[in-house]
Amino acid sequence: MPQAAYHIGMKNILIIGASGGIGAALYRHHKTRGDDVVGLSRSVDGLDIVNAQSVAHHLGQLGCSFDRVIVATGALSVNGTEPEKTIKAVDARVMADQFAVNAIGPALILAHAHHLLPKDRGSVFAVLSAKVGSIGDNRLGGWISYRAAKAAVNQIVHTSAIELSRSHPKSSVVTLHPGTVQTPFTSKYVARHACVPADQAAARLVSVMDDLTPDKSGGFYDYSGALLPW
Repeated sequence: MPQAAYHIGMKNILIIGASGGIGAALYRHHKTRGDDVVGLSRSVDGLDIVNAQSVAHHLGQLGCSFDRVIVATGALSVNGTEPEKTIKAVDARVMADQFAVNAIGPALILAHAHHLLPKDRGSVFAVLSAKVGSIGDNRLGGWISYRAAKAAVNQIVHTSAIELSRSHPKSSVVTLHPGTVQTPFTSKYVARHACVPADQAAARLVSVMDDLTPDKSGGFYDYSGALLPW
């Protein structure tokens, strides 16, 4: 018997990184269709995802469970440092900054998933990753620190999905590649790539999340729902 898809009725949604380009678009999309949405961000609420105490404080204040938690944080350029074009340019501090924002932050959010997700019904926990984090799809090289951090978050989410399947068997825990989105995050890098407005990217991601089922938990999917290689 196929498992039922997730999208029935109004949902409680939590978006981490709701003030960013894609996070704000996801917030608008869910609100437009009638969902009850809570947004958290550093700029508006003071949530620092790389600080364990900040994460525990902000998520500990939430008094309800969420049918969908989306981690829409991330950065290609941290503290003004551009992605490396070669392994020869790797800097330890820059790499550590990339891992803090793109891997450790989502891991700290996931550490609180046990009290954010319901156990008695279907739920989705989605972390925005990037196709360049795919080891199997890497044919160009470059962007060492960013690629490695995104590969790390894919592993973090995959491992968490296995663990959460035991306590939350109806959950779907995944990483999602939104495509190249027109936001300040990508403004310097979109010239050579097809890109879409943030609202269109959000609509595509929501459609993918709507169709997730527990048997798809632990996967890495793009904006069309296609499974991406690790």
